[in-house]
Amino acid sequence: MPTYVYRCPADCPDFVERHPMASIPDRSACPDCGDDARRVIGAPSLGAGDSAAMRLQDATRASSETPTVVSNLPGSTRRSTPISTNPLHRKLPRP
Repeated sequence: MPTYVYRCPADCPDFVERHPMASIPDRSACPDCGDDARRVIGAPSLGAGDSAAMRLQDATRASSETPTVVSNLPGSTRRSTPISTNPLHRKLPRP
């Protein structure tokens, strides 16, 4: 069942109700004060899945809004190999 958002005219917080699509009421009673609240037309929540693609989109969106800050350079992953001082080794091909 889809969820619908209702807004109370008495400045109560918006509330959400679930109704079948066959019977969508335009008004509903506010749970805080009991006044007649009207349904608010809003954007649909299409990204409510838990797939790998959805998690990737969420991570991409989060990193664009709040990027991680690098405080220092990462350590080198290369192994330090001893350098030969033999002049004949300088003529060998390098990888």
